[in-house]
Amino acid sequence: MRKGIDKIMGTKLVIMESPAKSKTVEKYLGNEFVVTSCKGHIRDLTTRGYGGFGVDIENNFQPMYKLLQDKLPVIRELKSLVKKADYVYLATDPDREGEAISWHLYEVLGLSQKPFERIVFNEVTKGAVLKSLENGREIDINLVHSQESRRILDRIIGFSLSKLLQRKIGSKSAGRVQSVVLKLIVDREREIQKFVPEEYWDIFLDFTKKNRKIRAKLVSYKDEKIKLTNEAETNEVLTNLSDRFIVKEINNKDRVKSPKPPFTTSSLLQESYSKLGFNAKKTMMVAQTLYEGVELASERVGLITYMRTDSVRLSNEFINSAKDKIISTYGDNYYKGYVQASSKDKNVQDAHEAIRPSKLDYTPESIKKYLTNDEFKLYNLIYTKALASLMSPAIIEDEKIKIDNNGYIFEATGERIKFDGYLCIYHDPDDEDTKNLPEMEIGEELTKTNISSEQKFTNPPTRYSEGRIINKMKELGIGRPSTYAQTVETLKNRLYVKIQSKALVPTEQGMLTSDRLNEYFNTIINVKYTASMEDDLDKIAEGNMDWHNEIRKFYDDFMPLVKNADEKMEKIYPVLLEETCPECGKPLVKRNGRFGEFIACSGYPNCHFIKKKEPEVVKDTGIICPLCHEGHIVERISKKGRSKGKLFYACDRYPNCKTTYSSLDEINNTDTDK
Repeated sequence: MRKGIDKIMGTKLVIMESPAKSKTVEKYLGNEFVVTSCKGHIRDLTTRGYGGFGVDIENNFQPMYKLLQDKLPVIRELKSLVKKADYVYLATDPDREGEAISWHLYEVLGLSQKPFERIVFNEVTKGAVLKSLENGREIDINLVHSQESRRILDRIIGFSLSKLLQRKIGSKSAGRVQSVVLKLIVDREREIQKFVPEEYWDIFLDFTKKNRKIRAKLVSYKDEKIKLTNEAETNEVLTNLSDRFIVKEINNKDRVKSPKPPFTTSSLLQESYSKLGFNAKKTMMVAQTLYEGVELASERVGLITYMRTDSVRLSNEFINSAKDKIISTYGDNYYKGYVQASSKDKNVQDAHEAIRPSKLDYTPESIKKYLTNDEFKLYNLIYTKALASLMSPAIIEDEKIKIDNNGYIFEATGERIKFDGYLCIYHDPDDEDTKNLPEMEIGEELTKTNISSEQKFTNPPTRYSEGRIINKMKELGIGRPSTYAQTVETLKNRLYVKIQSKALVPTEQGMLTSDRLNEYFNTIINVKYTASMEDDLDKIAEGNMDWHNEIRKFYDDFMPLVKNADEKMEKIYPVLLEETCPECGKPLVKRNGRFGEFIACSGYPNCHFIKKKEPEVVKDTGIICPLCHEGHIVERISKKGRSKGKLFYACDRYPNCKTTYSSLDEINNTDTDK
């Protein structure tokens, strides 16, 4: 950075957030520019004042800021660069967080005494950057106030609830959005636990037509929908069926299947999870790299637009380039054009475009060798989705054949693509692979190859995956694109939820935390209140609401709840024990930690004694391990999962030998030659 100071004499300084993005932008600008980065926030709320909130409650909740210690060297360098510059451009991210960072830079670097402009661009391309320099503006103080309000609210809620829960039940933290999302996950788990499955049976007809195996399902009897609830009813139907299966009705109907809009943050997180198996954190990390810039053969380019957005809007420039691309590659009839997606979602801010490739010339295959495997997969997903959103709908012929047997009607369905449209490049995750049916005639008799019945049970509500919970957050208006991934990650890090078969399952501590919050803070920690708060933050950003008054109203409602909970909530941790610390003599206590309960000194942090857990006592069966022939089979008790508390048998050489058995009989029947 010292080299930059010498270079900047009488020139222009551009300050960005990300070092990677600043490298990309630097290559677009001439020698009169120096591009550097502040590496994110340089200030944050202090932990002074009442509750450690970092705000002056008596003075209209004015925030009290401190410089971040790890950013002091960065700040010194930035001040040196600013001193030698004629003009300063603040080019932090194009959202509220970025606006606040620019404001902090303005304050700390003393830019009131220096010509400066705030510039924003939605994509890191040369054209977008140069255009932003022509459209500089003042800092939008309403956006700053909205970000400050969010930060203050999160600090008040987070500090108050986290300290309370740590003292009372040993939970790590709580938060304005995270606790509402946890409640959604816990409520779903309770629905699953209460669910009583209902038995039902299906009957299937299998037949062959033109060397095609086809399956039809029994759907009605004498024009009334049939429902079989047990085996006896099913067997009665099977008895009533003859060997004559006659084609009674043939219905073919065209259906228009339109492409979905281009990606927003939430839809990208969902589809990346469904198609690529990327969790929310990984998706956002890879997308960040694609946005900030990747080294290609002769240039460094930001490949996608800003990835934190809730808008499906596309720029005219992109639409025009996509039109040329689609028509030249696929033909005139494959271009539909841009149709503004109608949305009932009042929470959409539409601050940025949808997530799209910055330049269609950079096709995924043409730049594949410059990308990591993950970068290529995500870029290909974004590229094809954006292009497909402007393509013509597919025309699909739905086929349905009704087959009669003594008044029992079986249905076989299929579909045939008459015009593939956008499907030539993109399929949605929920698209079913349905084949077309061979031609048949009404009155035609079919020869069955098999009649079968299957016992089934109704399924409980589906647990939330990362993608589904993020979609629910967007649907309910809780959180914003910049917070979706971090909220889910926080719940995992706090051990409130775990991943089981790709689903989010609440832990015992997560359920306890949600229950206590629901008991004492149900008027605050709920979907309606949280969504309303997001609306208020939007109004502050638009300049239509006074931020001081809103925080005061919240504070006056919230703090009495904290006081009540502090007085009445049952204290579970720490549990005072009769043992004393061997190092300082103070009583030992049982606490709840990252890996479950542990025993430690009550004098912490002055005394760091932690009692070591007694080694597990196992019962040796005396049986030599049939597979490794070295260890002994011992009894163990499962400590996690659905089998928690159950007895099983395992080799005592674990983890070198991972042999396990559910019973002694299973050991005796083991084929040791395998």
